[in-house]
Amino acid sequence: MKITKLTTFIVPPRWCFLKVETDEGVVGWGEPVVEGRAHTVAAAVEELSDYLIGKDPRNIEDIWTVLYRGGFYRGGAIHMSALAGIDQALWDIKGKALGVSVSDLLGGQVRDKIRVYSWIGGDRPADTARAAKEAVERGFTAVKMNGTEELQFLDTFDKVDLALANVAAVRDAVGPNVGIGVDFHGRVHKPMAKVLMKELDAYKLMFIEEP
Repeated sequence: MKITKLTTFIVPPRWCFLKVETDEGVVGWGEPVVEGRAHTVAAAVEELSDYLIGKDPRNIEDIWTVLYRGGFYRGGAIHMSALAGIDQALWDIKGKALGVSVSDLLGGQVRDKIRVYSWIGGDRPADTARAAKEAVERGFTAVKMNGTEELQFLDTFDKVDLALANVAAVRDAVGPNVGIGVDFHGRVHKPMAKVLMKELDAYKLMFIEEP
């Protein structure tokens, strides 16, 4: 089996998907993307594709090692995301070629089901609390929300209070047994993240993402 073609697909607003084709008709899909840099990662995949054409996609470890070590500069978000998308597609191909799931190739599944959450926004306490209640009514046992607006490196406590009010409104709306995840979206620098995380501890959050 040989790789014959790599095609990237940019999907609005910010995603990139990769299709890897082979001479035996087996196709693999991956997602090589950095948020806000989809076109840049697609260009990185294109640069790496010259090496991939003609290679056996089932030799995943060898391909990964060469693509990682082959350049003068290694690593970084763009390079590693391009490599990750290619890696996903190669595992997809190998699983399809063998007629097994990728989880089987990696040692077998570890669970039969997974807990999911509903995204509820988070710009205004009233709207967020209502969205949280509606999610619970639809059967969700967890929700995820925006944590805060963009904060300065050192910011005022009124903005911290706004974030706390938003989370408090959601906790009051759904009660103590529903999981709440808070996403900072990378908007908070370390000093303020420490402050927010300490203050948010009282609301027994399920997780905090991108502080």
